[in-house]
Amino acid sequence: MTTTLAPPVRAGKAAVGALGMLAVATGALESVVTPTLPLLQRELSISPAQGALLSITLLITGALVTPVAGNLGDRYGGKRVMLRLMAVVSAGGLVSSLAPNLPVLLLGQVLEGAMVGAMPLSFILVRRHLPTGASQVAIGVVSGLFVGGGMLGTLMAGPVAEGLSRHWMFAIPTIAIVMVTLLVHRLMPDDPPTRSSAGIDWPGLGLLSGILLTLMLGLSMAPELGGRPLVLGALVLLLALLVTGWISVERRSPSPMVDLRLVAKPAIWSSYAITFAVCVGTAVSMFLVPQLFAASSDGYGFGADSTDIGRYLLPGAVAGAASGPLGGAVARRYGSTAVVTAGIGTMTATLLALAFVHTEVWHLVVGKALVALASGVCITAMVVRTATSVDHGNTGTATSLVLVTRVIGFAAGAQVSGAFLAAGTRPGTDDPAESAFVTGFVIAGVVTALSLLVVRTMSKGVKT
Repeated sequence: MTTTLAPPVRAGKAAVGALGMLAVATGALESVVTPTLPLLQRELSISPAQGALLSITLLITGALVTPVAGNLGDRYGGKRVMLRLMAVVSAGGLVSSLAPNLPVLLLGQVLEGAMVGAMPLSFILVRRHLPTGASQVAIGVVSGLFVGGGMLGTLMAGPVAEGLSRHWMFAIPTIAIVMVTLLVHRLMPDDPPTRSSAGIDWPGLGLLSGILLTLMLGLSMAPELGGRPLVLGALVLLLALLVTGWISVERRSPSPMVDLRLVAKPAIWSSYAITFAVCVGTAVSMFLVPQLFAASSDGYGFGADSTDIGRYLLPGAVAGAASGPLGGAVARRYGSTAVVTAGIGTMTATLLALAFVHTEVWHLVVGKALVALASGVCITAMVVRTATSVDHGNTGTATSLVLVTRVIGFAAGAQVSGAFLAAGTRPGTDDPAESAFVTGFVIAGVVTALSLLVVRTMSKGVKT
């Protein structure tokens, strides 16, 4: 039974600004590990395999926590859940900043992973406290600022870790999160629960977590599974059993973790399908372009070092940060379907062009920036469309699944890219054959283009 809602209290610009600042701070904390992995490996005596585990721990936790946070936000109010979630994230940042060894740092990363759940909670709040048009723009702004925060964290992590210590690269964004959370608490109006308290669907929660964990585990092991058919078969069987059990439980639950009737709506499932395809294409370019820069200049590459690669990728990072606000604004003006169609078309053309035109640095710089901009606009438009296709009581659940799909798409694209490059590297050589890059870009373009087949489905049953 849905509760009767009182007229919403409108949020001011300062409250929305506080949500944006929180997105910047959490994005910065999320991104500090990757650029400093060599330093962490050296100072904590971490092996490359342990470094790989450290780099994906936060990602896995985020995938598990996000749908739970969205569901709880729908039930009990976005602000109430967000404040508690940020307390967990702050504790994780504190643990990471004080960590003397790998196990403690892993614990900190597990707690920090809860930050990804702040995104659907922010969407709940802006939908609840802003008019429809303004909420679409605000969703884009928050999404873009999270990406911008990630860019900031990537740029500041190395200098802070080397100039001060690795402890401060965690402590500085954590302090910012604590301060901005207090601002959100003060400035953002309370939002009452939008669902009756029918209890938490613990079996559904457990099975959904098992599905996501199995998927992420399978993707992280993908390069090794080709030669281990028994392990691959076991993972596929386990995933099938978990999915079957979860569907059965959700159909019978009086208050399901995810309402399958909601997911079955054309406007919803098509958003998930498009998000997955777009993120696979984006991840391929994110993985392949730096490898092309680093490949030996004696062949088709440019022999760039880490500093040069970072400089070359900066325009793409800026474009990705700008894509969120731009996506929200253009989706409001022209509609999500038109925006997504244009974005997918731009991405497809760019990826196919990169397959055959990559002989100059500027080719890759411009291509990466176009892919980042088009991808960000598409994903933001998908979040906006998903949020506005459901009632207020399902905003968190529906948008959290878009974000989880995004994570899975990125992970799948990265693993596929790695497999192509590994297969294209001849024994005794350091660089893959150029054909491996060509094949990767072509497949990314084809996968992205295929998502156009379901774009028309987005509009079915939706009033715009």
